[in-house]
Amino acid sequence: PPVMLVELLFQAACVSLFLSSGQGRVYPARKKPASFAVERRRVGPHVCFPGSGSGCCPGWMLSPGSGKCTLPLCSFGCGAGSCIAPNLCMCPDGEQGITCPEPPGTCGEYGCDLSCNHGGCQEVARVCPVGFSMAETANGVRCTDIDECQSAACEGTCVNTEGGFACECGAGRELSADRRSCRDMDECQATPCQHRCENSVGSYRCSCRPGYHLHGNRHSCV
Repeated sequence: PPVMLVELLFQAACVSLFLSSGQGRVYPARKKPASFAVERRRVGPHVCFPGSGSGCCPGWMLSPGSGKCTLPLCSFGCGAGSCIAPNLCMCPDGEQGITCPEPPGTCGEYGCDLSCNHGGCQEVARVCPVGFSMAETANGVRCTDIDECQSAACEGTCVNTEGGFACECGAGRELSADRRSCRDMDECQATPCQHRCENSVGSYRCSCRPGYHLHGNRHSCV
């Protein structure tokens, strides 16, 4: 029995020594978790390896400065704001959303055109419609109506309209073909007299055939 006890103790010591020496050999070889962590730190956040061409997760792209996936993407654009996260904009007024409203244009209600000369471009206000002039207001450029009657050459009365003007003639006169001068209106063409009609400048006169006299209404014959 004493011999058997010594033998058992020796075997237990050998097993213990084998285990301790085995762990010493196995542990240093398990480098995968440590190397993966180093690789993860090297490429930065928002990295998705499988099935992604750039390696960045959806909604992110490589930042030109660092080469890491730290630049968020906003599909709808942020206008004058900035993209702070995937499809999340920080707007100039402090509001956040998937996009930012465009600021009011500086060219007024008729918008802007792009004028380019020798490679340089600038936004310029569009030309106002005929009969309007361009004016600076607190809200930007506006097109205001021109009062053409200040310089229009109407023979009769000038009436200003939005974007234009109209000439009017007095009683018994009508506009000529040039729409500015006046001519006498031949009222006799409307046959206002029962028998005879004689046109005059700005008026007319009725008369009757022999054997009749003019009625008091100055048109009928009795």
